[in-house]
Amino acid sequence: MSEPASTSPGAAPRRTVVIGGGMAGMLAAAALSAYADVTVVERDVLPDGPEPRKGLPQARHVHVIWSGGARAMEELLPGVTDAWLASGARRIPLPTGLVSMQPRGWFRRWPEMQFMIACSRDLLDWVVRERVVKNERVTVLQRTELLALEGGASRVTGVRVRTADDEERILEADLVVDASGRGSRASFWLQALGVPEAPLEEVDSGLAYSSRIFRAPPGTEEFPLVNVQSDATVPVPGRTTTIEPIEGGRWLVTLSGTRGGEPPASAEEFEAFARGSVRHPVVGELIAHAEPLSDPVVTRSTVNRRRFYEKVKGWPEGFVAIGDSVATYNPVYGHGLTVAAQGAVALGAQVGEHGLTAPGLARRVQRGVARPVATAWEFATSTDIHYPGAIGKAPGLANRLLGAYVNRLMLAATGRPLVAKAFFDVVTLSKPTSELLRPAVVLAVLRGPRRPQLTAPPLTRAEWEAVTGRAEGPEDPAARERAA
Repeated sequence: MSEPASTSPGAAPRRTVVIGGGMAGMLAAAALSAYADVTVVERDVLPDGPEPRKGLPQARHVHVIWSGGARAMEELLPGVTDAWLASGARRIPLPTGLVSMQPRGWFRRWPEMQFMIACSRDLLDWVVRERVVKNERVTVLQRTELLALEGGASRVTGVRVRTADDEERILEADLVVDASGRGSRASFWLQALGVPEAPLEEVDSGLAYSSRIFRAPPGTEEFPLVNVQSDATVPVPGRTTTIEPIEGGRWLVTLSGTRGGEPPASAEEFEAFARGSVRHPVVGELIAHAEPLSDPVVTRSTVNRRRFYEKVKGWPEGFVAIGDSVATYNPVYGHGLTVAAQGAVALGAQVGEHGLTAPGLARRVQRGVARPVATAWEFATSTDIHYPGAIGKAPGLANRLLGAYVNRLMLAATGRPLVAKAFFDVVTLSKPTSELLRPAVVLAVLRGPRRPQLTAPPLTRAEWEAVTGRAEGPEDPAARERAA
């Protein structure tokens, strides 16, 4: 392994610039700080606590970090998981702490196979940000606008910025990382240097979100995450409902709908949508007994968009992109933060192995970043393209065959723990998609579910009673089971 130049005797410190002070940017700074001094360029003012951040409207909706992302963040920032939990976040075992109606039926609440971290996006970001900015090798320039990349088509040598004092400066760097998010202008910046434009792909289901915060009923401190997913094989708009327990004894409730089935912006219609517009009314039934703490907030910027930077011939040295700067996804699948974390781990691993100025480093990093991106992209687009009015490239024969297999797999997962584990291993980005094609899994998928499907949400009597005051839910209570 190459010795980091910043620690070589008598050598000038290596310098890196990270564009964007959001989650991806902070994780990139954490990854690079072991090898170089890091300057984070952020156009807004970052909050001092777990508060809303300007330029991040999607923060008001449900966010989770899957176990594959939590492990990646723990690798970058040891102790971060305990810090989240100490601040009020929940570690929810999967599927034990999950009540989920997926396209082929209800998951059983088997013993833990994977997990997720659940809390508000503001808390997720703040805990990470607080740890990163305390690093003496990390400097954050707030209210600073990125104007252009410096260098040429073969190598990026730094950035030109406008500071809060309206002064233009050039920040030289051995490596520039674009983590500026879904509004990234990297393609424009690179074209200005003569770099060919990266192939772009989009799939737009017309998805919209509506979210509202409720006070959780007393006695629900360990309440599961509850959601009802849509079924893309039925030619109707895809509508979903989710209750995420978050810090402060609250529930964050998000409704979503694709083109033609958008959720309401009014408080009066919120519960009605959760009861009558989705495949099961469980979320509407539960929030009817919870106190609203906010009005609904609607967001519509949810296009799946991916730039294939790893395919650009003549990719410049000294520049990489990670996180939402590379790809954005339908947020229903919750993969954005996990992909960003795994991309930052790939960045740190390549720099640690080869050094900041090694020939071909940027291309190797971009290829490493593309691996988790590709998995999340397939999850989102292979479903979204089937909703009415979706805009994007129609799936080919191979994708249609894979889709048919996944539908069968989801059915088997309702009654076979082996298949359920394979699914959660992949959906949490803990293992590659090849896990779904292991011979033992394929055989179990072909055999189908071993147990009969549940006919009602698997909430326990105690959970129902804590919320509604009744020991029974809206359907046959005998169907509710934890099923070890």
